Amino acid sequence: MVENRPILTFFTHAILIAGVLFLCFPVWMALVASTHGPGALSQSPIPLWFGDQAWENYSQLLAGGLPEAGGVPIGMMMFNSLIMALVITFGKIFISILSAYAIVYFRFPFRMGFFWMIFVTLMLPVEVRILPTFDVVVKMGLLNTYAGLTVPLIASATATFLFRQFFLTVPDELVEAARIDRAGPIRFFKDILLPLSRTNIAALFIILFIYGWNQYLWPLLITTDESLYTVVMGIQRMVNSGESLPVWHYIMGTAVLAMIPPVLVVVLMQKLFVKGLVESEK
Repeated sequence: MVENRPILTFFTHAILIAGVLFLCFPVWMALVASTHGPGALSQSPIPLWFGDQAWENYSQLLAGGLPEAGGVPIGMMMFNSLIMALVITFGKIFISILSAYAIVYFRFPFRMGFFWMIFVTLMLPVEVRILPTFDVVVKMGLLNTYAGLTVPLIASATATFLFRQFFLTVPDELVEAARIDRAGPIRFFKDILLPLSRTNIAALFIILFIYGWNQYLWPLLITTDESLYTVVMGIQRMVNSGESLPVWHYIMGTAVLAMIPPVLVVVLMQKLFVKGLVESEK
C-alpha cells in the first residue's frame, strides 16, 4: 500500500508544474510576439500578453509571403515540408519493414552480411555522405524536385533494425500455423505481421515524421527554386535577413505555425507511440 504524504505530493506537483512552465514559456513568448507589431520586441519590458495584430500577421504569413523568406507564402512552405515529411516517413517504414521481413523469414546467401551492411550505415549520417549523395542527385536531374528532396533520405537502418528485432520475437508457432493454413509469404506478412507491428509502426511514424519535418541542411542544398522551400528554410532566411533587422513578429509566427503539424501528430498518436516504446509482449 502506498502511503499518502500530502507534503511530498505538494512538492512533487510543484516541481512538475515549475518544469512545465519553464518548458512552455518560450512557446508562450513566441505565440505572444506573433500577435504584436514589428517594434514590440524592442520595447522594455517585452509584452507578455497578446496584441491586436494576430490576424494581420498570420494572414500575411500564410497567404501573402515575405521578401525576407523569398516571397513565398508560409502556407506553401508548410505544404512542402508536409510532403517531404510524409514521403520520408512512409518510404522509410515501407522499405524498412520489407527489408526486415526478408532478413528474418527468408534464407538466402549472405543474409546476415546484408543486414550488417545496412546496420553499418548508422555510422554514416546524411552530413557525412552529403557530397556524393548531392553528386548523384545532380547527375540524375533531381535538383529542385520533390524526388530530390525525399528519395535520398528514405532508407533507414534504424527502422530496419527495430523491425528485425521485433520480428525475432514473433513466436514460431504463428509461422507454423500460417504454413498449415497454406498462407503464402504475402498473406503471412499482410494478415499476421502487419497487425502485430501496428504499435511499432506508430512509434516510428512519429519519430520519422518529426525527422523529415525538421530537415534543414539537405533541402538547403538541393533546392534553389523558392517554390520548393520548406518552413525550416523560411525561418532561417527570415532570421538571416542580411543588413535589415529581423522581422521577429513574423519569425515567431512562422515558428508557431511550424510547430502545429508535429504537435498534432504526437497528440493524435500518443497512446500508440507509448505502447510501441514500452510494450514487450505482443
